[in-house]
Amino acid sequence: MADHQADELEQALRRAVRGDVSFDTASRALMTMDASNYRRVPDGVVAPRDADDVAAVLAVCRERGVPVVARGAGTSIAGQATGLGVVLDFTRHMRGIVSLDPERRTAVVQPGVILDDLRTAAGAHGLTFGPDPSTHSRCTLGGMIGNNSCGSHSVAWGTTADNVHELDVLTYGGERVRAAQGLHDLPARLRDGIRSLAGHHLALLRTGFPELPRRISGYALDELLPEKNADLARALTGSEGTLGVVTEATVRLVEAPGARALAVLGYPDESAAAEAAHTLLPYGPLTVEGMAADLVAGASGLPKGGAWLFVEVGGATREEALSRAQGVARAAAEATTGHTVVADPAGQRALWRVREDASGTATRMPDGSEAWPGWEDCAVPPPRLGAYLRDFRALMAQHGLRGTPYGHFGDGCIHVRIDFDLLTEPGIRIFRAFSSDLADLVVAHGGSLSGEHGDGLARAELLPRVYGDEMVGLFSRFKDLWDPEGGLNPGVLARPQRLDQNLRFDPLPRRPVDVEFGYPHDKGDFSAAVRRCVGVAKCRNESVSGSGVMCPSYRVTGEEKHSTRGRARLLHEMLAGEVVQDGWRSEEVRDALDLCLSCKGCRSDCPVEVDMATYKAEFLHHHYEGRVRPAAHYSMGWLPVWLRAASLLRAAPAANALAGVPALAALAKRMGGIAPERDIPELAREPFTRWWREHARTVPRAGNDARTVVLWPDTFTNHLSPSVGRSAVAVLEAAGLRVVVPPGPVCCGLTWVSTGQLDRARAVMRRTLDVMAPALDAGLPVVGLEPSCTAALRTDLPELLGADPRAARLAGSVSTFAQALEEYAPDWRPPKVDRPVVGQTHCHQHAVLGDAAERRLRERAGLTGALSGGCCGLAGNFGFEDGHYDVSVACAEEQLLPSVRAADPGTEILADGYSCRTQLHQLAGRRARHLAEVLADRLLGG
Repeated sequence: MADHQADELEQALRRAVRGDVSFDTASRALMTMDASNYRRVPDGVVAPRDADDVAAVLAVCRERGVPVVARGAGTSIAGQATGLGVVLDFTRHMRGIVSLDPERRTAVVQPGVILDDLRTAAGAHGLTFGPDPSTHSRCTLGGMIGNNSCGSHSVAWGTTADNVHELDVLTYGGERVRAAQGLHDLPARLRDGIRSLAGHHLALLRTGFPELPRRISGYALDELLPEKNADLARALTGSEGTLGVVTEATVRLVEAPGARALAVLGYPDESAAAEAAHTLLPYGPLTVEGMAADLVAGASGLPKGGAWLFVEVGGATREEALSRAQGVARAAAEATTGHTVVADPAGQRALWRVREDASGTATRMPDGSEAWPGWEDCAVPPPRLGAYLRDFRALMAQHGLRGTPYGHFGDGCIHVRIDFDLLTEPGIRIFRAFSSDLADLVVAHGGSLSGEHGDGLARAELLPRVYGDEMVGLFSRFKDLWDPEGGLNPGVLARPQRLDQNLRFDPLPRRPVDVEFGYPHDKGDFSAAVRRCVGVAKCRNESVSGSGVMCPSYRVTGEEKHSTRGRARLLHEMLAGEVVQDGWRSEEVRDALDLCLSCKGCRSDCPVEVDMATYKAEFLHHHYEGRVRPAAHYSMGWLPVWLRAASLLRAAPAANALAGVPALAALAKRMGGIAPERDIPELAREPFTRWWREHARTVPRAGNDARTVVLWPDTFTNHLSPSVGRSAVAVLEAAGLRVVVPPGPVCCGLTWVSTGQLDRARAVMRRTLDVMAPALDAGLPVVGLEPSCTAALRTDLPELLGADPRAARLAGSVSTFAQALEEYAPDWRPPKVDRPVVGQTHCHQHAVLGDAAERRLRERAGLTGALSGGCCGLAGNFGFEDGHYDVSVACAEEQLLPSVRAADPGTEILADGYSCRTQLHQLAGRRARHLAEVLADRLLGG
């Protein structure tokens, strides 16, 4: 669309709707892709507030011949949530539960309501919505209706179509339709047209569709048959936004079992598991899910085997559910290699998390190669699944492809990501040839091209192979009946585009981009690192899951551009250069990354380990290269230099006094780009390293046989909280370890990394390696106290200095305080504190270092209770930067501050991170302590 036409369209929409109209570069870039291989660039995005807004958008677009695409969470895997023209984003406003009737077991919902929100509301009445895709924490009911989504419980409760009662729909032509059973309420044009189409083709509609539980492909025209009372709601479910736009839906709810238990059954191989799955259906399971060892290698809690079935059963009580699960295990015992039965809800969640993350983890092969959707959810009759999988594996081998099938074995539906080469013409030719051959294989087994996610751009071209030309002709007639102008999601289902068109990789650079970090898991290719994000959108979860972190800025703002996926999309478009055209200088990318806390939560919580903190540092380096940076980059990015200078000049008392003068503090904060709401932290009068020099001369050393460890004097411990260092020395020495401290200044470079000053970061790191060389040569372990600095040594340092072998040696030698005690003083017993705890696990600890050793140490010391997930919100320099205060506070209010306020008197507040302790002090007036301080205090009789 020409610029002047886009401007006129935007203005017309702004006059017509009350919702949000966004035609800016960032908004368009965020909507170019879903979770598929496809990419289409829209002209603009509208977030309607109600059905009248939707009608107004359709009217404006119809007048100008502009296509319209309805979109929910954008987790579609076949490309149907991408589109040209105007995208209707239902996730911002039209996301309410209008009503819920527990007696009739129905709910009326708007299209943008998140599935888990509906399930929570229904759960208050002992009910649930049956279909539950693995994206249940962020997918919307409108998207589920569009795709006829299913999920793992379809063996019990069916597909979305089985659970839809009525739909309120707007056609592109502006007609308002109530779709239910029967045609009497339809406009005459639609009623007569549907009757004619169905009445003249009764035999074809009765015999032309395969009989299987997961037949999602094409339009469900058989639902128009008179013996089904022309169930129009079911016929429209799964139409992928090509016939009408759903503005409200009445859905059925089902009774949720009072308790559930999970039987995990091991089998020798995938085929054995597949052939056994349908034999378990007579036992009334809620789910029968399958996966093989090549997908879940290393997962804990699984019984012996090369493949597994997850069989969930329900019961009125835990005992009943457990008994039923044990019955399933006994019935399957002859064919299994082992089994595990789990009735504990936490244990079940841990196992299900392995399955739910598969859509992300399957995107990387064991050797790190990329794997892609495209044939994500074919389905065959369940008794044919074993034979189909053998033929499927053989076909992949024939084309030189690899993939790891998993999925809904009880329904005969298989998910798989395949290592297609979608970057070169020969690779795309193989992709096309394989797709054609696989379609024939699916048909030979009596199956459906889609068993859950719809056809979209990925498979609709192949529908004639399944249904034949006559039936596909009826699909086109049905489309024309509802949308004669072809304005709704063109190119999908009816008259589809080629499956090798619109590939999202087409505009990406074919040569690696010149970057600073090594990206070792992506062979040094920044484009490949960005491609890690496949769009499953776990980062769009609106609440913290367990101890997880990702993505705090999205949870606070609710804006796509502040999610990990949104930022990855903008980086993708930056590399593509079509929508975001100014490369590393892009203000759109900079603004999206501005609220990234660099918490690194995505590095562990994202199924494909996107590391947005590293991408942000990379971008900031290039964005400000040769330019003046924000003031905070100089004040906080160079913080180690300023603190070291203050220490050398013995200026801490004077600096603290000046910071206590409001006018001077305000001036300093304004000059340093620091949020005016923040207090300037107090400098320690005696840095840890100065204390250490005295301590090392006066305290007797441990015996010659003691293990020597190097205590890392990070900037925050050294200059801002030296009591942590002193406490760590006391504990480590009490454990029989000999402590040494580097002889000269060392720094991990974190503050320069987080502000994107990577040249300076490398210089600092090299100087640190020089200082640490003797310790590395001696093979001494290094103990970190500040999680962010320890994580930087473990990851950032070797990824920036990959050519220096000392970097990998230092990274490999680093451990946390608790890890060091566990490994180097395994027989030491900590003092008993016997106190409940609250507080925060540092984000970098969670994402990079792990906190299992810390949890074990707390348990041995009698410190009971769990620490908060999420993020404290301060996150190093982030919460101090001007403009970030509100987001920083909101992050803290998510879990950390409420847990501390609710704690009983005498509860120990733990936070190993300086940022977490500072946030608690400044926002709650509470003192938190490092675990080392708590243990040292008890050792000294406190």
